[in-house]
Amino acid sequence: MSFVFRDFSAAESRLRADVLAGLAARPKRIPPKYFYDAAGCRLFESICAQPEYALCRTEQALMATHLPAIAAALGRVESIVEPGAGDCSKVRRLLDALRPTRLLLLDIAGAPLAAAAQAVARDYPAVAVSALAMDFLDGLEAAGAWLGAGPHLVYYPGSSIGNFPPAAATALLARFRRLAGAKGRLLIGFDLKKDPQRLHAAYNDAAGVTAAFNLNLLERINRELDADFDLARFRHYAFYHPAEGRVEMHLVSLAEQTVRVAGERFRFALGESVHTEHSCKYRRDEFATLAASAGWRLADDWEHDGFAVQLYT
Repeated sequence: MSFVFRDFSAAESRLRADVLAGLAARPKRIPPKYFYDAAGCRLFESICAQPEYALCRTEQALMATHLPAIAAALGRVESIVEPGAGDCSKVRRLLDALRPTRLLLLDIAGAPLAAAAQAVARDYPAVAVSALAMDFLDGLEAAGAWLGAGPHLVYYPGSSIGNFPPAAATALLARFRRLAGAKGRLLIGFDLKKDPQRLHAAYNDAAGVTAAFNLNLLERINRELDADFDLARFRHYAFYHPAEGRVEMHLVSLAEQTVRVAGERFRFALGESVHTEHSCKYRRDEFATLAASAGWRLADDWEHDGFAVQLYT
């Protein structure tokens, strides 16, 4: 078994700077990457099990159904890099089908990544597994050195690309292009535009798990930044914006109030929100156009029940 784990996250210092800057902005915002402390990771796993949130199950069904065709389209793959690897469950299908020699896993949540990546290394002893705890948006180019010479397959499942507005998504795809190398490939999954009611329900599950996930962000800030958010005075609010093609998640203040965070004070008006996430939805042709502007060429694509996986070269 070949396994290396390195923690480059230094998450606490960035959390402070990003939260203070975001709460001082107009409108207020906090980057969604900070959802994923230990409690947030557990809550997200529970979100994926909710009946309203079909995205994860649909992607798994698509991959199970089309994996032979995907593997044939990919051909021989020596190395895979997965930014935002999470619990590393998605990449296992590709490891079974492609049998690469190297795997690089990147995620901001260090402890969960270390445990999941070590399990991958144990289960796939022929694969050299490297796991780097980092915000890959800051360190993507440096992380590439752990893979050696390209070309590589960049695997970005789960519709994580939807968390970036189109301009930022294009910039990230261009960075993936450079990381993969001239003959590298990209396998990416994304959620498709569909019935607005279905999208609204996915982010407002009846069990309140997504609401708890959103509010846990304030709980994390209270714990790590000596803040005094009263969670009972904020409400999870999520909606689909058809004209913009995205779901937005907010935490809305239920009263006029002042909150202390890391020694600074921030005033909230009644009804003022903190924007915590948006999730862009695409048509297949829309996304292909966006990827082309980042230097990728569509090679193949697959769809299942409102979710798409596309292969780019």
